[in-house]
Amino acid sequence: MRKVIVGAMVSMDGVMQAPGGPTEDPTKGFKFGGWVMPYFDQEFGEELDQIFKDFDLLLGRKTYEIFAGYWPYYDDGGSDGGIARQFNEIRKYVVSRSGEVDTSWGGSVLLRGIADLKRLKLEDGSNLVTQGSTELVHALLANDLVDAISIFTVPVILGGGKKLFADGSAPHSFKLTSSRVSSTGTLIGHYERGGEIKIDDTAPDSPSEREIARRKRMKREG
Repeated sequence: MRKVIVGAMVSMDGVMQAPGGPTEDPTKGFKFGGWVMPYFDQEFGEELDQIFKDFDLLLGRKTYEIFAGYWPYYDDGGSDGGIARQFNEIRKYVVSRSGEVDTSWGGSVLLRGIADLKRLKLEDGSNLVTQGSTELVHALLANDLVDAISIFTVPVILGGGKKLFADGSAPHSFKLTSSRVSSTGTLIGHYERGGEIKIDDTAPDSPSEREIARRKRMKREG
């Protein structure tokens, strides 16, 4: 069985839109495209390398089109470990419900939706690693298909944009497997799926009259 790993670069307020450049995704007036690049350093790159081991890409249609318009034409020196070479040689799975996507980038495979992805996940093969693909990530989380998450939290607040998490994710705990802070202040955390969410109660056994009144008001207000 394959693992689904969400790889995400986010701001402190959870935005993941257009980390690489101004033309990447300016939808809904997003003005800060390229906000991650000033924070890229050696540690950042080394931690990315940890994700990109024995992997296939799993992308939503919009992110796939960004990648397909860039990586086949990017020259990173041709080294065996170059990310462009990796992306061009590996399998790319693109999820598109409409099917209206040009999959001529070598090694690309079209998936029509979550049902196709569930079947793919049950097969033997490399990890399925996402990049960007906000809508797809939301669907993966809602359908309880995420095995691990690697989050690169950049020390910046963007004020709005497409976000990593949305309401509707399947509730789960995750355990931190490793973490690191880069020289530019990026907090990098790698998480694996844990168990059910644990809760506790700090309320006293005998609540005060004021607390009882507060609870009644909360119940009335919904």
